[in-house]
Amino acid sequence: MRSTRDRRIAFVMILPSLFLLAIFVYGFIFATFQNSLTDWGEDRRAGSAMAAARQSGFVGIDNYRNLMTDALEFDFRTSMVNTFFYTIFFVGGCLFVGFVLAALLDMRIRFEGLFRTIFLFPMALSLVVTGTIWRWLYQPVGLNSLPERLFGLEPYSFNWINSRKRVLPFDWNDVPLYLTYIGLFILSILVFNYLIKRRWGAMGWALVIAGVLGFLQGVDFWTTTVWPQTLELDLRAFTPDAPPPGPEADMKGFQVALTGIIIAAVWQMAGYTMAMFLAGMRGVPDELREAARVDGCTELGVYWRVVLPQLRPVALSAMIILGHISLKSFDLIFAMSGKDNFQTLVPGIIVYSAFDNDRFARASAVAVVMLVLVCTVIIPYLWTQLRERRD
Repeated sequence: MRSTRDRRIAFVMILPSLFLLAIFVYGFIFATFQNSLTDWGEDRRAGSAMAAARQSGFVGIDNYRNLMTDALEFDFRTSMVNTFFYTIFFVGGCLFVGFVLAALLDMRIRFEGLFRTIFLFPMALSLVVTGTIWRWLYQPVGLNSLPERLFGLEPYSFNWINSRKRVLPFDWNDVPLYLTYIGLFILSILVFNYLIKRRWGAMGWALVIAGVLGFLQGVDFWTTTVWPQTLELDLRAFTPDAPPPGPEADMKGFQVALTGIIIAAVWQMAGYTMAMFLAGMRGVPDELREAARVDGCTELGVYWRVVLPQLRPVALSAMIILGHISLKSFDLIFAMSGKDNFQTLVPGIIVYSAFDNDRFARASAVAVVMLVLVCTVIIPYLWTQLRERRD
């Protein structure tokens, strides 16, 4: 048993860290949120935003509303869509490649240590170095010239990070409807699980939330109150890194230019997921594998029916970590395509450009949105982990 004296000593020892954390983390988060509720730097007639700091006024949630509905903020909405697709393909690519590499190494191949080192080596590079290397590879004399150099064929002409093609198009104004359907789908899965486990209280709360979502969608609450579809054009100056909004400004989709960035990101982080999966595979008892082989399972069946179910906690942890990395991505994309490439915009670059133009209120609002996105990934994971430990 720990005495009260030991607890007091421990608290005094960690007190400086708590003090610094409160100031330089939570204090700055609060200051950023406070700045996002002002118009600091939005009045371009005031000259420097620093000089006009005391002239900034409280505008409430107008900055957030503008990000979602203002015609001139269509670049931010494009960055949000880019982040969504980048996260999906980046996380999925890392999990797939990492699992395949881990499965190969788990077969006790020769020179396993050498191959493991080679696969992990990209993690030793910074994202800026990785971006610079892959930007060179995507030049016309790089990957596109391999068919000509190796086989004498016509060089490939794919624009890896500059393509203007867009696939899977959709209207940004339909996003509330999509989010409602996704929320109802997730809630239906939770209700089914709670019903099987006979957790009536949790099932009741899930049904209540589903009913509220359905009611709000039925009365068009999102499109009439929170997410108006009529975009209002104001008179603020256009930024040089984005074209003026056209009639299809809010038609979004997967930008093909993200393909090159996704490949570079997967190349760097696949070794990390490989290490996690390999550690999980080595933790599966050999008795389970032998029992499956005795029952007639092939090697593929052993991995599918025995090993893979044991790796669910590892896969979940990898998804959370990779999702957190992708949501706040900046340096890799900035090193590969810069801040002026509209096709590969992400919120981190929007924040950088806004600060560069002294638009501190807009930068703070985008930063808060990024924080909320990261919290939606991290907090449920931490909550479930703490709950499992209590149980």
